[in-house]
Amino acid sequence: MNSFRNPQGIAAPLAAYSHQAEITGSVRWLVISGQIGMTPSGELPDDPVEQLGVALDNVTANLEAAGMRHEDLVKLTFYFAGEVDVQRRRRRMGEWLGDLRPCMTVMTVAALATPALRVEVEALACTEDTTATQRSEQR
Repeated sequence: MNSFRNPQGIAAPLAAYSHQAEITGSVRWLVISGQIGMTPSGELPDDPVEQLGVALDNVTANLEAAGMRHEDLVKLTFYFAGEVDVQRRRRRMGEWLGDLRPCMTVMTVAALATPALRVEVEALACTEDTTATQRSEQR
């Protein structure tokens, strides 16, 4: 259903992502708004890599609330405001992604919604629509 590829004739990905994802079949999409590095209790770490960790936890919580898993992610967009240690950032993203290689865009922007926010993560996930499959099988 979700097939990730890196076509020949295009430079290999620079990090842990894929150039394309093809989604087929009866599917259910989840569009996750930009998640910031703020905890449910309102805490916002000063360190941007710590904010990244919280934002990724928030993406995970959104997936779980929709009955989805990390493996259902097909696209991530990362926004970083200001300087962020690239090695620490890549290590934290790698820990969270594991072997998953969704399509990904990472960019540095001038600012986010408020000056204290240093990270925002948008996500798209797609999984089999089991209710559509069940309806189809009942016909």
